[in-house]
Amino acid sequence: MFGDLFEEDFSFISNNHCGKGKKSKPRDSEPPAPRDFTNLSGIKNQGGTCYLNSLLQTLLFTPEFREALFCLGPEELGTLDDSSKPDAKVRIIPLQLQRLFAQLLLLDQQAASTTDLTESFGWNSHEEMRQHDVQELNRILFSALETSLVGTSGHDLINRLYHGIVVNQIVCKECKNISERQEDFLDLTVAVKGVAGLEEALWNMYVEEEYFENENLYRCGACDKLVEASKSAKLRKLPPFLTISLLRFNFDFEKCERYKETSCYTFPIQINLRPFCEQTEMDDSEYMYELFSVIIHKGGCYGGHYHVYIRDVDELGNWQLQEEEDRLIEDKALRDTENAKEIENPLAVLKGILSEEESKQIPVDQLGQKLLERKGVSWNKKYRKQYGALRKYLQNHPHIFQFSPDENKVGLKEKHKLPFKSDSQGQDLRSPPQKNGVQRNSEKNPPRLRDSSAGCHWFDLNDSKVQPIKEEDIEKQFQGKESAYMLFYRKSKLKRPPEARGNPRYQIPEHLLNEMNAANTELQKKRAECDSANNGIDLHLHLSSCYKFHNGALHPSLTWKESVVDLTIDRRKTLGHLRQSVFQMLESWEGDMILSIAKPLPAGLHLYQILDGDKLTLDGIGLADGADVFVWNGKEVGGTKVMTGPDHEPVVVNVLRLAEHNEGGKGQHFTESQHVFSCSTKLHDLRRALAPSGGIILKNGSGPDKEVKNWEVFLEEDMKETVKSVGLTDGCSVLILDSHDQSFVHVSSGNLTAFTYDISWLQVKNFCRTEDEEKHVKITATIETVMSDIKMKAIRELQLEEELANDSCLRPVSGNGKLLSPVPEDYTVKEAELKMGSLLGLCHGKAPTSTQLFLYFIVGSNQNTSPEMEIVVEETASVKENATLKELNVCSGDTLVITEGKLPPKGFLKIHIWWFKSSSHMKHGENAPDQVNGMTWKLDALQVSPAAGELDSPECMPTDMDLCYAGSIEIAGEASLEDLKMQAMTLPCCQEQIVPLPSFLRAWTVDSKRPGKLLRNNKQQLNDYKLGARVEICIEPLQKEEHLGPHELLLRVQMGIPGERDYYDSTDLVWDISKECTTWALRQRVASHYCLPVDKIEIAKYFPEKFEWLPISSWTQQISKRKRKKKQESLWSAPYHLKDGDIIGVKNLLLDDSKDFSTVRDDIGKEKQKKLALGKKKSRQAERLQDHVFSEEKLNIKHRKPEVALSINVGVFR
Repeated sequence: MFGDLFEEDFSFISNNHCGKGKKSKPRDSEPPAPRDFTNLSGIKNQGGTCYLNSLLQTLLFTPEFREALFCLGPEELGTLDDSSKPDAKVRIIPLQLQRLFAQLLLLDQQAASTTDLTESFGWNSHEEMRQHDVQELNRILFSALETSLVGTSGHDLINRLYHGIVVNQIVCKECKNISERQEDFLDLTVAVKGVAGLEEALWNMYVEEEYFENENLYRCGACDKLVEASKSAKLRKLPPFLTISLLRFNFDFEKCERYKETSCYTFPIQINLRPFCEQTEMDDSEYMYELFSVIIHKGGCYGGHYHVYIRDVDELGNWQLQEEEDRLIEDKALRDTENAKEIENPLAVLKGILSEEESKQIPVDQLGQKLLERKGVSWNKKYRKQYGALRKYLQNHPHIFQFSPDENKVGLKEKHKLPFKSDSQGQDLRSPPQKNGVQRNSEKNPPRLRDSSAGCHWFDLNDSKVQPIKEEDIEKQFQGKESAYMLFYRKSKLKRPPEARGNPRYQIPEHLLNEMNAANTELQKKRAECDSANNGIDLHLHLSSCYKFHNGALHPSLTWKESVVDLTIDRRKTLGHLRQSVFQMLESWEGDMILSIAKPLPAGLHLYQILDGDKLTLDGIGLADGADVFVWNGKEVGGTKVMTGPDHEPVVVNVLRLAEHNEGGKGQHFTESQHVFSCSTKLHDLRRALAPSGGIILKNGSGPDKEVKNWEVFLEEDMKETVKSVGLTDGCSVLILDSHDQSFVHVSSGNLTAFTYDISWLQVKNFCRTEDEEKHVKITATIETVMSDIKMKAIRELQLEEELANDSCLRPVSGNGKLLSPVPEDYTVKEAELKMGSLLGLCHGKAPTSTQLFLYFIVGSNQNTSPEMEIVVEETASVKENATLKELNVCSGDTLVITEGKLPPKGFLKIHIWWFKSSSHMKHGENAPDQVNGMTWKLDALQVSPAAGELDSPECMPTDMDLCYAGSIEIAGEASLEDLKMQAMTLPCCQEQIVPLPSFLRAWTVDSKRPGKLLRNNKQQLNDYKLGARVEICIEPLQKEEHLGPHELLLRVQMGIPGERDYYDSTDLVWDISKECTTWALRQRVASHYCLPVDKIEIAKYFPEKFEWLPISSWTQQISKRKRKKKQESLWSAPYHLKDGDIIGVKNLLLDDSKDFSTVRDDIGKEKQKKLALGKKKSRQAERLQDHVFSEEKLNIKHRKPEVALSINVGVFR
């Protein structure tokens, strides 16, 4: 009724992005997070299962239900290990429910998964993403459990705990005769509209009486006449657990729309049901109930979310009143305010650290490390600027701090020791640390936070999140869009045994205890491994003995791999541990060992700060994953002094000089070289090195990775600046103009003429399949540079053989990595329409000339399987009827599809003909193993392959159709359907069939490799059918003439074989739909066809592409007169979309009471589709890993889902 009323709201989802420099690990590889301070486990949401999670948590916190379920052992339920055995009767649903409850109680994880449970329900991924009504689920789940527990000691579990009885009575006012009727219930449904609360609703239902009087009289069976009477209802039997469903959702018939009742609806924590019961003489304890669960729906009538408030009856979780938490926060804020000045004073911080130490003195380095751990920042960063170095500060306070004789250790003088240990925030360090105001320890069951009275322990369980709440918070759910939807009460007299209090292991079977213990051990192991992996960093150690210093940077004397040693270490270890690990790796090292941060630069390896402070952690000194560390003596490398630090970074500068201009040639020529300078080099030193005889230096103002727009002249006043201060970085270019080139520059403005205005770069990658395949080079060029010059430059810089120039070309590379058409070598960069910075591929083969075309071509019509090939042809080459490629507007880079055959003349159609043999012409049982729903599974052995190249191979046709290829015909578009049938009868395959007239043939189009549209009216022209250019027709022979009218529907009906999952052969059924095309009319037509009563058959339509049957029910939804239209019931519309050729399955209820229409072949087909869908899902996930940025627009689009009935599949155990 409510469509997608309970659709989950996913608007809160956002994209996650990995941090820069961090290792990205799949989320599935990380173990689940442990439980939080509440010590309770949530349940993961599978996409739309919040309604299921809320109900499962309620059942879990119903101890009597939980323990009754745990009492059923493997001897009654079986074991999950035997579920795959064919003859084993394993009651999977209660077994999976037991296992889930054990995980929720004992497994140390933040949230449990319900995947195994929903699989035992028979739900697929679509069902898990679709949300349903929790009230409906409550009834269906109880029904499934009752069915699953038939024949066990728990067969009455649901009735014992939840079953109640309502009695309806009518009392005659004259003879006092009482007529009564009993109704069983597992939950009570109460009205919300127009009612102030639960007690008023129950009063209206079970106390108020309805009177039959005046014109509305009651016929009494005893009096046998119309009399006045009163009607009432009472609760005859009360269950131990009372479930109440609130009717929050209604339909407004005036506005014709659904809405949610959000008015105030109160319900008590405790309720006395005596006024509503038939028997009222028992003790009060029999009528008193206490609220222990409230399932809440948040949202409107078209979408929302469920969560649940639950009272922890057994006090399994850790709970704390909000007032106490607020008081702790206020106290902490007060302490922080009082100690703010003291915190900023390093004297108090250092005194606090030293007073905690048991030993009188500690090393100065260790004191600095403890300060870092305490404050989260080192002394140098926080205090050095104001107070100087740590050692100097300690020495300046001799009346407080006392050094050892060697001045390596420091301690407090006796009179300055603090009377108690305190951290910098003033907290007492003798007590365990606190988190969120909640004291924690390492025990599995942490100590209780306060001894609260039973009944106050309420929690909000919202999927994976669990948090404590106050009992008063329940009142917030009386009204609004987030309000109570289901209420669960328990009898007050139900008392829990003392041993169950705070004991999650109570009554859990031994085999589940062992399984959970093993799972917890495995979780701890995985968390330790994950913790080690998350905190492990990979360092690249560069050994000084393998390096030499020249041209301003360090360079390996051997290969890069031989000069670097990789080391993995925990970031929480100290620098001393790192130094010790390096010593162990380099046993032959002699003398001092200095570790310095290094960084590979274009010029080579450069060193930065020295790592110092062996007591500091690697994380504390900022050593990141993938860092480069240089191991040396701190002075020289290979006898050469090495300058370190950011002030001496080497910078690689591209130096361009204009070469002699060749006026007879095409394009500009210049020379290019690279030079390395320290970033602190003065510009006049740079000019002296590059232009000793004088000249002008110009800088490219746009950088190496951008298109060049201008060049700037360094003026004389700039010569005192450094390379770094003027913005010269790696890859920047400077142009040196000697005196005879200075005519190109107007020094006052600093502009160049167009001659050098567009100097920039093109990238070239080697695709010639050599060892340097992945190498890129950057070639300097202008828009006037000829492509042949760029190719020769690239060959030289890639160090390839120059003979390759005669058999190679340059091809642009697209954004997705595809090689595009080669560029003619006599083109300039401008003529080739290349953007500066573009990537070109150096490939084998000659480039086309300006009069040639480079084309791709595919042989065969299937573009997905046919390889794409390349060819170079003259643009004057002819294609058809003396038309050239140029005249047909074929351009370089176009793709041609080549197939065998010839084109039909103008006005004619080329039609491929298939012969369709209906399985109804075969006897039942013929080729039985190869039949599905009465249609053959494999192709007929007499199939004839189509002419090579005319059509795809017959293997592409579906295997569940009896089709064989007959050939192709050419026929005028003005010809009639009768002419087509007659011409098809002349094909060799069709001549074997005896067909008296064309009316004994039925013609179908072939749609998605299946018979599609039925072609009616033999006199109609083929052009009127709008068949298209590549149409395929299948011809079906008939036993008698057929002249179908426009309002006659052709269906294939097949009767189910009683007691078997199979069908008799299908027969053709012609149904006149001129009056109506409704469910009832179809049932009448099918019933008359089989001579059966209408109410003794069930029918369903078959969807072969999904291997599914959709029952065609005679039930119609009640709708208002305004909405009642004929087309709403029409089988032409959704969900049936009935059309010619559809298969209708029929069940004879007189012989077969099974309403399962599926066959064994359907099961096999679905399994294959499931595997195929799983493969596609994995491939999509792989694509998403490569491109993980989702479109926000797609996330915000919410499609209304159609209503789907909720069901749970249960085996037969009777």
